[in-house]
Amino acid sequence: MKKIALTSLLAVFVVSGAHAANVIDGNPLYMPGQNHFYSVTSLGSHSDHFSSWKLNEDFGYGITDKLAINVSTTVVDEKSFNQWGWDEMAFGAKFRALDFGSWKADLIGGYAVNPFWGNHQPWLDKDYTNYTWTAGMRGGYVGSFWTVAGHALFNYENSESFNWNKDGIHTIALGVDAQMLLGRHFALLAGVEYTGVLDNANANGVKNKNEGKWTGEIGVNYNIDATKYIGLYANTEMDHKGGANHDEWDVKDGFGFGAKFGIDF
Repeated sequence: MKKIALTSLLAVFVVSGAHAANVIDGNPLYMPGQNHFYSVTSLGSHSDHFSSWKLNEDFGYGITDKLAINVSTTVVDEKSFNQWGWDEMAFGAKFRALDFGSWKADLIGGYAVNPFWGNHQPWLDKDYTNYTWTAGMRGGYVGSFWTVAGHALFNYENSESFNWNKDGIHTIALGVDAQMLLGRHFALLAGVEYTGVLDNANANGVKNKNEGKWTGEIGVNYNIDATKYIGLYANTEMDHKGGANHDEWDVKDGFGFGAKFGIDF
């Protein structure tokens, strides 16, 4: 009886450990293993209309089991293919500062150029381009069949890459993501994030009033195996643009829809 109990305990531990390592299945605390590449490609519509689409590619590499770097880029289509733009080029890194059994925590840093280029937008023109620096952390618990992770990210945006004066915009993003495995192949995912502006005035000197925004997403993944998955998602957002004075919480009329494909190799 003791041997059976011990064997069962070890089996649970092995499953939990495999889920916590470099299994790419939508786990919010996924970390590529050393010398592993990963790619997540996503295509989705805007949350309140279908005339705007966004194609994103996130490509990363595990330098060690605790340190990974990535680059991501986004192409946006608006007005049913009548207007498009190369919306973003971002570089990031994350370091697994805490790896204590099922408890994980990552330090995150990033730099993004947005927008990069598009219709009627000259290459890196000052009037069209913003630069964003990001620093923060993500951490949570990875179980055998479920994962919960929270994150806190601080962003600084300015029209010049290394301009740290008061003209910049400071924002903070706070969120929670969860995943539940349903058997061998399927997983449910859900996430919510609040983004708020920390400044009393924006870069043009106009007062910000309740410029917070909530975004939410739900989805389902089909895990082909431990290195590949496809997923379908729906999302919506709520911001302070409702009411006569455009300062009341307003939920978008519809949902955005999208799909993802992830691979670890």
